[in-house]
Amino acid sequence: MRLPVLFLLLTVAIDAMGIGLILPVMPDLIEEVSGRGLSGAALWGGVLGTVFAAMQFLFAPLLGALSDTYGRKPILLGTLALMVVDYAVMGLTHSLVVLLIARIIGGFASATHSTAFAAMADLSPPKKRSAAFGLIGAAFGLGFVLGPTIGGLLGEFGTRAPFWAAAVLAALNTILGLAAFPETIKPENRRPFRLREANPFSAFRIMTRVPGIRRGLAIMFLYHVAFAVYPSVWAFFGHAQFGWSSAIIGSTLGAFGLSFAFVQAGVIRLLLKRFGESGTVVFGLLCAAIAYALIPFLDDTRTVLALIPLAALGGTFGPAMQGMMSQSLGDDRQGALQGLLTSTAALAAAVSPIMMTSVFAAFTAPERAEPFPGAPFLVSLGLIVVALTLFLTRAPRHAVA
Repeated sequence: MRLPVLFLLLTVAIDAMGIGLILPVMPDLIEEVSGRGLSGAALWGGVLGTVFAAMQFLFAPLLGALSDTYGRKPILLGTLALMVVDYAVMGLTHSLVVLLIARIIGGFASATHSTAFAAMADLSPPKKRSAAFGLIGAAFGLGFVLGPTIGGLLGEFGTRAPFWAAAVLAALNTILGLAAFPETIKPENRRPFRLREANPFSAFRIMTRVPGIRRGLAIMFLYHVAFAVYPSVWAFFGHAQFGWSSAIIGSTLGAFGLSFAFVQAGVIRLLLKRFGESGTVVFGLLCAAIAYALIPFLDDTRTVLALIPLAALGGTFGPAMQGMMSQSLGDDRQGALQGLLTSTAALAAAVSPIMMTSVFAAFTAPERAEPFPGAPFLVSLGLIVVALTLFLTRAPRHAVA
């Protein structure tokens, strides 16, 4: 594998670690810092997840637009260096306020995900971008393996230990980028910086004028709101449904991430070849829907592990949908598009934690005679059904492919 591609994949993996690292220790960390019980800690977990994603929503278009003007390399390296500082702060703090501020900074730094996608588009022919985006998805899955696994294992030594490990990894990747990552955007594809395209609300208004983009963004938004149920409530669900420790939570999330990475790196290529991009979108949404329908009613850890591959297959939706949308725009607007897609995912991730943790808190409140920790997954099922309906009913002449 070429070093520039390896650097991009490592960058996305570390971004994913920023989400997954904190998950296994989240209940214990928030209870330790705030002194609240599990239901109260879940609500604070939703707040931390929301502010992290809100920063991605606000700044992903800015970083994507800046990368179209000034290049991918300075944006990627600058935000990686900021993540090193952010992880160090989280490793030191014992204040809920400082933890909140650190999540804000981390959300801004990880908004560079859009720039990594744009750089991958620079390096890939249009017809091969869905498969290339699948590699990005695999890197995200790998990060989702490493983050919860490291967080769960190191969490046994204290709630702060995982963040120091992540700081070291981010620092090493920054050094690799300085040494081995060239600028990927061609001089003729650079374009003047436009402030209105750096504003997420203006960017949505401008980009949705392209046929098919508006419906595609709506479908992506619904999918990401549903998918964010995993980072939002999985740790709390595991505690309430099975009595899992942080190590077991990390292991199950790691198993999901490993399956997700395998699907994104290899299985999706077979599906794209067999079903095309449109068929792969439908396949991914159906797998996600079945998983969300079954998870609330699982009764032991073995059934959870058996269901993980099916849940991971739902991830084939993202790269296929993203590839369809990418082909509808020229090479000079890939940064703007990827920034918009990152903002869409971030907006969904900002909405989902508050929504999902509120549902979880309501259905696990002490006064409930029969708690139902799996309720948030049924909310995700409903969202996926709406997304699938929107995709299947799109007008052929407006299809983004």
